[in-house]
Amino acid sequence: MSKEIYTVITGSGSYIPEVVLKNEDFLNHEFYEPKSNELIDKPNKEIIDKFEEITNINERRWAAEDQMTSDLGALAAKDALEQSNVDPESLDFIIVGHNFGDIESDNNRTLIMPSIAARVKQKMKLKKPSIVAFDVVAGCPGWVQSLIVANAFIKSGTYKRGMVIGADVNSRVGDPYDRDCMIFADGAGAVIVEGKESETPVGFLSHSERTDTYDWTEILVMGPSLNPNHDQNDRYIRMQGPKVYVYALQNVPGVAKDALDKAGLHLSEIKKVLIHQANEKMDEAICMRLMKLYKLKGDVKDIMPMTISKLGNTSAATIPTMYDMIKKNKMNGHKINSGDNIIFTSVGAGMNINAVIYREP
Repeated sequence: MSKEIYTVITGSGSYIPEVVLKNEDFLNHEFYEPKSNELIDKPNKEIIDKFEEITNINERRWAAEDQMTSDLGALAAKDALEQSNVDPESLDFIIVGHNFGDIESDNNRTLIMPSIAARVKQKMKLKKPSIVAFDVVAGCPGWVQSLIVANAFIKSGTYKRGMVIGADVNSRVGDPYDRDCMIFADGAGAVIVEGKESETPVGFLSHSERTDTYDWTEILVMGPSLNPNHDQNDRYIRMQGPKVYVYALQNVPGVAKDALDKAGLHLSEIKKVLIHQANEKMDEAICMRLMKLYKLKGDVKDIMPMTISKLGNTSAATIPTMYDMIKKNKMNGHKINSGDNIIFTSVGAGMNINAVIYREP
């Protein structure tokens, strides 16, 4: 059997900010209705309790005031390099998947030029000009999409080794007058990917993706604050939660199945499903519907690790952070061993969905 080049992860890292915000920290917020822009006539404790019941988020991490997305990305990259003992100057590329660029703590205007990847490279003090650095902006699926791009580079022989980072500082784009601001959190995850010759499939096996714009684009956008007295020139995440739920439930299982079909695998051969964490009940429903496609039964928690209760929704950072935590035995009850098949899958603004089937070397 002839050998082929496969994209494998040879190191991982993450950065979880130190600032912890618990649900009770929002008790003094003013929350407004999204349709009427009127103050919600309910006690905040009732609003927060209902929020936790739906999402299972009880705390989240926010970046420190002097940190931005590129800072978090650089720290995750440093962690991955230290874990793998890879010379950073040996990288051929740095790709960063994110949503909002760098945002300073005193305003929510995005700084997206130069790219976050270029800023990460600068903060890592890398000198070699041939290390190409660029961003992938694809909503919460940004890291998985970046991995798909990296695989194309490596499979084509264009590059041999690179860094793929997912990083976001969502806390600065959540409208403080919107209940949904409690969903969003900050973080970064990074992996080093390399080309490996193998006679048997290993690493990146297949992928599937889709972008729906005709009916779905407006369900997750940027918009003004719900508080009519707040500066209406500012822009915040505006999400139609129920419609996002319906879209994800209808479409994510099919994309994951398509990726599995391309890899020639059955869901019963999958050890872990690492899914973007936006709402625990939604993720469980997606996984259950995927299992139903294969006529499988069981507890989804066995194959679907969850970080959302403590880390919140970190957008493009969610999946690489979770992968790193499992690899470093930081998630009780979950391990990834050599030969395990994994699904990386995400859904978000676009609307975009993607899935990658990965076999641990």
